[in-house]
Amino acid sequence: MFTSLEICAGAGGQAMGLERAGWNHVGLVEIEAAACATLSLNRPHWNVIEGDLFEFSGKDYKGIDLLAGGVPCPPFSKAGKQLGHADERDLFPEAIRLVDEIRPKAVMLENVRGLLDAVFDDYRKDILDDLRKLGYEAEWRLLNASDFGVPQLRPRVIFVAIRKDLAGEFEWPQPLGIRPPTVGEALHDLMAERGWRIAHRWKEWANDIAPTLVGGSKKHGGPDLGPTRAKRAWATLGVDGHGIADSAPEPEFIGLPRLTTRMAARIQGFSDEWQFSGRKTSTYRQIGNAFPPPVAEAVGKQILQCLKASTGSGLVKVVG
Repeated sequence: MFTSLEICAGAGGQAMGLERAGWNHVGLVEIEAAACATLSLNRPHWNVIEGDLFEFSGKDYKGIDLLAGGVPCPPFSKAGKQLGHADERDLFPEAIRLVDEIRPKAVMLENVRGLLDAVFDDYRKDILDDLRKLGYEAEWRLLNASDFGVPQLRPRVIFVAIRKDLAGEFEWPQPLGIRPPTVGEALHDLMAERGWRIAHRWKEWANDIAPTLVGGSKKHGGPDLGPTRAKRAWATLGVDGHGIADSAPEPEFIGLPRLTTRMAARIQGFSDEWQFSGRKTSTYRQIGNAFPPPVAEAVGKQILQCLKASTGSGLVKVVG
């Protein structure tokens, strides 16, 4: 069985996707207590390690197959100052340190689209150079969650590095080639669960995929669906983006409904059985900052197929 160690695991979006792809998690490192509780709530058998990545040593995990993670996005987000390496939250150097300590067969890291901006050209090159010096072939790729069945665009930058002697078989996942569900199609049953009389009309109104869901940070107030432009986009889909609701609309509700955390989780591609620990604001931040499981699954499958083919498992490579 192929093994993985995940850093900055959050609420488990990437972990769920990799599990579906066939990976066996030997450890998940996360600093936020609520996210750790979410991971343990859903998978009590997982080895969840609550702690600061700066203090985590990978030496006990030397030789695992995959080091994965979603390192913090604020250093590269257009919503922030884009300080990159000057931002204390930049954990790419720690990820490279762990690659050096562990020497996994493959690495998979996820971040925001802003990392591909020209201002970070040298930063990305430095990371590639560091990994090549350690013996890896590495590449950045922009993937849209909507190409993998998720009902929002959510462009994410994925970094994959594979040990040079194993890298020849890797292929990036191809889009599914089918239209993702609209917001109305994805959420109609949840909007109607308390008997909202016009839920069917709302479904027709919400006839496009969602804007990118924004998780926010602890520096700001309660949960909402993002900056003014994002709220306007949600309003065109019949959703009030100024907050998160405790429950679905009542039968006689008039106006724009707000999403519940369960609805937001569906927009991110989480399955309904995945539970979240913590109060509403904490739960929404866990969801909004997650890596959509279907995208993680698609990339994870391709890495797994590459390693199986390269290590002589006898399996036929599947591309796409």
